[in-house]
Amino acid sequence: MCTCVVLVVGMVAAVNLAVPMLAASALHPSASALVWIVDTYVIVFACLVIPGGAAGDRFGRKGVLLAGLGLFAAGALLTAVAPDVVLLLAGRALTGVGAAAVLPNSLAVLLHAVPPEKKAATIATWASMTGIGGVLGNVGGGLVLTTGSWRWLFAAVVPLALVTAALVARSAPVSSRHDRRLDPLGTVLLVGASVALLVGIVQGPEAGWGSAVVVTGFAGAAVLFAAWTFVELRAEHPLLDPRLFRIAGLRSACLGMTTIFFGMFALFYVNASFLQYAKGFGVLGTGLGIIPLTVPIILGGRHAGPLARRIGLDTTVALAFAFVGGGLLGLSTSDAETPYAGYAAWLVVTGIGVTLALPTLSGVIAGSLPPDRAGVGTGLQATTREFGSALGVAVIGTVMTAKFAAALPPDVRGAHTVAEALARTGNTHDVVTAFVAGVDAGLRVAGIAVLVLGVLVLAESRVAQGARTR
Repeated sequence: MCTCVVLVVGMVAAVNLAVPMLAASALHPSASALVWIVDTYVIVFACLVIPGGAAGDRFGRKGVLLAGLGLFAAGALLTAVAPDVVLLLAGRALTGVGAAAVLPNSLAVLLHAVPPEKKAATIATWASMTGIGGVLGNVGGGLVLTTGSWRWLFAAVVPLALVTAALVARSAPVSSRHDRRLDPLGTVLLVGASVALLVGIVQGPEAGWGSAVVVTGFAGAAVLFAAWTFVELRAEHPLLDPRLFRIAGLRSACLGMTTIFFGMFALFYVNASFLQYAKGFGVLGTGLGIIPLTVPIILGGRHAGPLARRIGLDTTVALAFAFVGGGLLGLSTSDAETPYAGYAAWLVVTGIGVTLALPTLSGVIAGSLPPDRAGVGTGLQATTREFGSALGVAVIGTVMTAKFAAALPPDVRGAHTVAEALARTGNTHDVVTAFVAGVDAGLRVAGIAVLVLGVLVLAESRVAQGARTR
């Protein structure tokens, strides 16, 4: 089950390494298309992961998990052979559908298989795999991309998914089913609302913030989210009952998980390009360059739970946001002349925050729902993670592109990617300087957002504690 988690989460991170290759490829994607290549998988993953958990509850978690691994492999294969951006995005979307079936049911299978006294440790281990999976995706992706083609990154996933499916078929237990109807209308509205929101964010720098497509995207997102809420409140078996968010503890934990992954995957998106363009690293060196982030996760993950019990939930969460937000702000001070050791130190700081946050917040979410809703509860955790990841990539990509385009020399003004700017001029120094300015601006925005949202999470947690004492 941990291998399943590493596979689907690692794909979110690994594709960031391929962004420079994709930008310079024969497909010639625009800056917004590059963001969509990363985010299509993530947003489909995020929006369908709750239906994936509900499907496992109803049709059998092992069967849905196996079907998800098959779709994951098929989508990766389509992406690897795609002749244009449209089919590439279709492959990424299909892979996201598979991932949405895999992730929630991996934990649901585990919770069914282990005795009650081991469930807390199991949840902590599973949650840690989501962080480690992102880093292993960077390292493994770097190894594969040394072949020189981005297509091999997706082709390599196919046999991994099929081997994992064989292992699941052999070892995973069959769990009981629950007669709970699915909610196709709620699913469609949630997907539509999320895509509309990202259209507004991603297209802003190129189309203009007052353009029809951006305004329509934001307006459509507001209408569709409102319609989704209305439908879910009236549904007999809602995809996700909005009334759950009356529980302040659950509400704050979901916001906290979204925020942590917002910061972490914003970092993953810019880290790959920064180390390659600004520091001159190869793709393997870039994949290995993120390893300092994993050191706290590997060494400290099992200590997060005992620490939270000792110093308190609020203090642990406050430290997590302080470390993640502070780490991102520290990374924003890096430039082409910054020694890698200094850059790595800020990665360690960020990793400490992730280590504190993942098991702590996962435990709060998992403990807020009854056992017969394990699949949906796990889906809620995964949705907050992947939606945060999608927003992190979209926001930092938008800020970085806008700042980069504005900082370019006049003779290449109007370019939106480094590859496009370099194709127009031989002045590599000015292009790289503009790119670093864009990265710094993006990381500052992400760091400040994590700190501000962290304050909101703590305020919600205080509300929850007050409600329990009354």
